Amino acid sequence: MTYSAIETPAISNAALWTGRALSGAVIAFLVFDAAIKLVPLQVVIETTAALGFPPELARTLGVLTLACAALYAWPRTAVLGAILLTGYLGGAIAIHLRIGNPLFSHTLFGVYLGLMAWGGLYLRDPRLQALIPFRR
Repeated sequence: MTYSAIETPAISNAALWTGRALSGAVIAFLVFDAAIKLVPLQVVIETTAALGFPPELARTLGVLTLACAALYAWPRTAVLGAILLTGYLGGAIAIHLRIGNPLFSHTLFGVYLGLMAWGGLYLRDPRLQALIPFRR
């Protein structure tokens, strides 16, 4: 016999597909970002140096990004992936803030991506909706 402390609400098809679309966009961006860091492209080497990191760190960041994306993409580990991704994005926000990059385009991009990741997960996961019940 299985007991559930939290009753999970039903998810509408619109919410489910919106959540999948948001999550898919986040995953696609993360895979692209990881791929260009793994190569690494010249623009990545220059940007990594401009952010104050040694260029050879780009591949390590690519592997971390890919790991977060994989954990987020897999339904069983999606919450763990979102948590790790939030920490990763928080570090990126701090770095952009430290060097004085533009606020809305560079510094807050991690916030936008994090909101999309958690919003997508919230819309497609009834357990998360039960844990954080927004009322109408």
